[in-house]
Amino acid sequence: MGFAKERKKLEKLSEKTTGLQHYDDKSLAVITDIFEQYSHTLRILKNKNAEAFNDLYLNELQLIKECKRSLKSAEEAEVRLVNFIKYKETLLDAITKTIQASTNIA
Repeated sequence: MGFAKERKKLEKLSEKTTGLQHYDDKSLAVITDIFEQYSHTLRILKNKNAEAFNDLYLNELQLIKECKRSLKSAEEAEVRLVNFIKYKETLLDAITKTIQASTNIA
């Protein structure tokens, strides 16, 4: 059903996410792109197998969006850095869970 192809995309996103170390404009652009690619891939997976991916789609995306909003609303540099790290870790956790779910199906 194409789960291996989507899993490969997710593994690449995981590597990119792990590589982000510092908060700056470039890292923000990269993590935003990673989030968009992840949400698109998760939507594809949910459409292929709603039973396996619906909870991830509803819950994990919501958590990531909350972290993203917190990062955007932070005004102090120190708070932005903490929120960036939380955003990155939440996104990485969601990607890992999605990879695991796709492995369990295939």
